[in-house]
Amino acid sequence: MLLKRSTIQLLRFPFSFFLMPVFWFALSSVGEIDMYKALLIFFIVHLLLYPSSNGYNSYMDRDTDSIGGLKNPMQPEKELFTVTVAMDILAIVLSLVVSVFFAELLICYIIFSRLYSYRGIRLKQYPIIGYLTVILNQGGLMFLMVYQGASVQPLTALPWPGMIASCFLIGGFYPITQIYQHASDKRDGVKTISILLGIKGTFVFCTIMYLLAFSLLFLNYSQQDRLFSFGILQLFFLPVLVYFFWWVWKVWQDRELADFKHTMQMNWLASTCTNLGFITLLILQQIG
Repeated sequence: MLLKRSTIQLLRFPFSFFLMPVFWFALSSVGEIDMYKALLIFFIVHLLLYPSSNGYNSYMDRDTDSIGGLKNPMQPEKELFTVTVAMDILAIVLSLVVSVFFAELLICYIIFSRLYSYRGIRLKQYPIIGYLTVILNQGGLMFLMVYQGASVQPLTALPWPGMIASCFLIGGFYPITQIYQHASDKRDGVKTISILLGIKGTFVFCTIMYLLAFSLLFLNYSQQDRLFSFGILQLFFLPVLVYFFWWVWKVWQDRELADFKHTMQMNWLASTCTNLGFITLLILQQIG
C-alpha cells in the first residue's frame, strides 16, 4: 500500500539528520562497538523513532505555517497516526534484538515524546517543562541508548559526562529551531522556551548552552586523555561559529532575519559539521 504524500512529508525523515550528532557522539565514546547492533540502532532511531515522533507531533499540531524542515507542511490525515503507531511497534520489536534495557529506554522515549505533543497533556505548551523534556529525551536518554546498545561490554555505570554533554548540545540547538515560529506557536496556545527568552535572548541562551556543552566535552575528553580528539572537533565546529555570529549580527540589525530560511541554513550547517566531527573521531578511534 502506497502512503499518501502528506504522510510521507510529515514524517520528516530529513529532520533526523539534525538529531544525528548525539548518535555519532555516543558511538565514538564506546570502547568496543558491536557493529551489527550499531547499524540496527541507527535504523531504529533515525528511520523509525524520530520520524514517528515527528509525525505524531504534526498530527496533533496540524501546522499551517513553516515547521522544522518543512516550509509548507501539508495537513495530516488519519493515516499518519496509524503509521506512527505501526512504526513505534516495529521499533519496539526490533529494539528487543538489541537488548531488553534498550527496549525499555526506547519505550520511555516514546512515552515522553507523546506526552510532549498529545493535546490532552501537551508538555510542549510549557516553556521549561517542554524544553527539559526535549533535551533529556533527545540528549541524555538517546546517548545512553546508543552507548549501552552498541557496546560489546555490559554497562557497569551510567556514562554521565556524555549524557549531560548531549543534553547541552541539544539544549543549544533546540531553541533556535523555534525562533521563527513565535507567532504560530502563540496562536496555538504554546509558549516555547524561545518565546519566553525572546529573539535576542534565544541567541544569547543558545550561545551559553553551547559554551557549557563544549566545556563538558573538554572535560570528558580530558579525563580520557583524548584532547587531540577535542581539538579536531573544534575544527569542524569553526564554520558553525562563523555563520552563527554572522547571523546574530544580522538579526541584531533586523529581527525579521530570524526566519525559516536562515534557521534551516544554520541547522543544516551545524548538523553537517557536528556529524562529520564525531564521525571523524569514530573513524580515528577504530583505526587507532
